[in-house]
Amino acid sequence: MQDPPPPAAEAASLDELLLAVGRDRDRAAFAALFDHFAPRLKAYLRRLGCDGAQAEELVQEVMLLVWRRAETFDPAQASAGTWVFTIARNKRVDALRREQRPEIDPDDPALVPDPVEAADVRVATDQTNRRLRAALKELPPEQADLLKLAYFEDMPHSVISTERGIPLGTVKSRLRLALDRLRRALREPS
Repeated sequence: MQDPPPPAAEAASLDELLLAVGRDRDRAAFAALFDHFAPRLKAYLRRLGCDGAQAEELVQEVMLLVWRRAETFDPAQASAGTWVFTIARNKRVDALRREQRPEIDPDDPALVPDPVEAADVRVATDQTNRRLRAALKELPPEQADLLKLAYFEDMPHSVISTERGIPLGTVKSRLRLALDRLRRALREPS
């Protein structure tokens, strides 16, 4: 049984493997790098907060980038391990940014503009709104007050009864009368 190489010798051989990949596109050297770094990268990415599937995916992206950019590796600048783990850290940062700013879905209903209202519909709506405002002004003050509380302030009838000091039945009958007047006003031609 052979003793494992000392750490300095292992680092030198990783540098040589990476140089061989960059210089010669050596598949065997890349396979050795992959076997060495993949489990370590996965553990590192898990410590950075990735779940198992995301860590696996990022390891694949990192190693693909190592294959594509191996010719840019300079052992005078950093060791192979430092270079590979820097790529992994950068990939993790990119993944976090994507998670925080998800891609825009052009089919999202919230992003679809409201349809342009036809001119005749807009004119009819404006006329109806004017008639409704005029009808509201014509209501007796006690009906207008209760209508405002019930429909514009969304207050329950029981609370209106308590606040105004009138029986619940009176609140309901005044609201019914007010709504009937508004319906009639809206049905009448201008």
